[in-house]
Amino acid sequence: MNHESTRNALRRLVRCLFAEKILDARALMVSPHGHGAWLPLWAQRALLHFEDLRTAPADTCVNHGALSLLTADAPPAPVDTPQQLIDLLRPHFAIRAGDEGVARLKADIDNSIANDALARAHRSAWSAQLAAEIEAGGSRGLIDHLRRHARTHDAAILLEQWGALEGHPFYPTWKTKPGLDAATVERLSPEFGATVGVRVAALRADMAYVERMPHVRSVHDYFATRFPQAWAAWMQTLQARALEPAHWLPLPIHSWHLEHFVEREFAPQVEEGALILGGPDIATRPTMSFRTMLPTAPGAPFVKLPMALWLTSEQRSLQAKSIHMGPRISQVIRRIVADEGGFDGTLDIFAEELGYHYRHAVHQQDAPGRYLSVVFRESARLFERSDGLLPVPVAALFADSPATGRPLVTELIERDGQRAGAATVEAFFRRYARVVVRPVIASYLLYGIGLEAHQQNASVLFDAAGDPRSLLMRDFGDGRTFAPLLEARGMTLQPYVHPGILPTVFRDDIALVRSLVTNACFVCHLHELALLLTTEYALAPRRLWTVLREETQAAFDAVKPRMHDLALWQREHAAFLEKPWPARSLLSMHLLQYADYRLEHGLANPLVP
Repeated sequence: MNHESTRNALRRLVRCLFAEKILDARALMVSPHGHGAWLPLWAQRALLHFEDLRTAPADTCVNHGALSLLTADAPPAPVDTPQQLIDLLRPHFAIRAGDEGVARLKADIDNSIANDALARAHRSAWSAQLAAEIEAGGSRGLIDHLRRHARTHDAAILLEQWGALEGHPFYPTWKTKPGLDAATVERLSPEFGATVGVRVAALRADMAYVERMPHVRSVHDYFATRFPQAWAAWMQTLQARALEPAHWLPLPIHSWHLEHFVEREFAPQVEEGALILGGPDIATRPTMSFRTMLPTAPGAPFVKLPMALWLTSEQRSLQAKSIHMGPRISQVIRRIVADEGGFDGTLDIFAEELGYHYRHAVHQQDAPGRYLSVVFRESARLFERSDGLLPVPVAALFADSPATGRPLVTELIERDGQRAGAATVEAFFRRYARVVVRPVIASYLLYGIGLEAHQQNASVLFDAAGDPRSLLMRDFGDGRTFAPLLEARGMTLQPYVHPGILPTVFRDDIALVRSLVTNACFVCHLHELALLLTTEYALAPRRLWTVLREETQAAFDAVKPRMHDLALWQREHAAFLEKPWPARSLLSMHLLQYADYRLEHGLANPLVP
């Protein structure tokens, strides 16, 4: 398993190096036969040989074979690890990376490989178990099995955890969890099918800032309705201390975060009498975002929590901005969905109904609350369904099916059990792209709302025939909005403004909202699905990107008659269909130790004919 995990890490590293222009792909010498390629390293009088390097639109270079260093006076030297490749290529990087940044990258990749290998070993046994269940149930695959034998809530969480193995396609350190030993990684991580306890502590109500959607009457009513057993036990905890529950708020805390951070760092608040750490525990399943938990009890909302851990690319705190903006944006989008009829029924959301964070009654500082906070995201309305639609997280479509070992999306395409031909795959992708692109473009152009529809934040509802019907969006705390477009439609969004915190509501320039949409929805989601299907079914090299161009053009045409500013429509049309797509420079940020969290690079637009 470690061999495959190392190959996976090399594949990711090579892709990032070329996509971010850290290495110049134009320097590659490509074999006229097969998929071999050579990268000249003139200063070393050497060539780096790629045995099998596949290129695709959007500056995509995917390494599928061995790497070796060729010199004039020595036999080929294998390059087997990411660390070897970094050392070899560092003198040729287009950015000046310091020793500390390079060392940190190597350490994080090492940690990621170890965690990936651990997960793949677990996945082998888990896959065998699911395959046996699928066969015993007479089902055609995992999707069919879940439809026949699981409640929608249980199917959704299994798919969340099944889709958590590969992670973000552009993170070279996709499984990094430094500070956690192997046993703890296995105990807490979604890719292991983990169940994790969440403590319901108590925070004094005058020590909290609360943000809620209008339909949420109070924190107490909300929690009592959605967590009835935990609410009763929490009430008993306070009454046993002769405390009035009305003066306290139930505060979920992740069990690891409680033990390794909160008990120590918030000891003064406990001593002050502002925080009580005793209370009942809720059984939850971590989703692919690791610290967003779905309680095992059906009907309970998702619970998004802070964790004092460096995971993948950043410390997973839950800032006041997310608490304030999540319910506010949820309310705006819910109104848009209602007014627009869900854009012909193609958009719905997991609304962030309620959130709160610690804020001292006297000092009134938001920063300490980033590690003592919570957001509740609705689930029951989306999961307790009777319409036959199954929500599938987009990342799960890329994960291998336990029934066939092929990507799960193939089960939706091949409903008759026969391998699909090119026309069938193209028709599926066209329907899929339409369901995703139409609401994303309409929300952006008409209302200035940037939907961050990447593989983790987006789910798609599929009917029993395997057809995509609707996009389901979540995670709005860091969503970006262009206020002038929203206000032109008669709506307002109060921004969160705080020194040192990057804003998410913009007035002067729509570019930052656009970059979120193109990077999340087009680069990380639709481009990746086109790449997967093209490879899986050996399709014509650019055909699916032509389909995506046609559907994007149709989405622009659909909203054009409603635009207040046709010049804006023209500029955005060019940005989406002609100009390079901005994408986050995650490897560069890592090498430069995150001196700039908004570092971007341009990808050649794959929609250009």
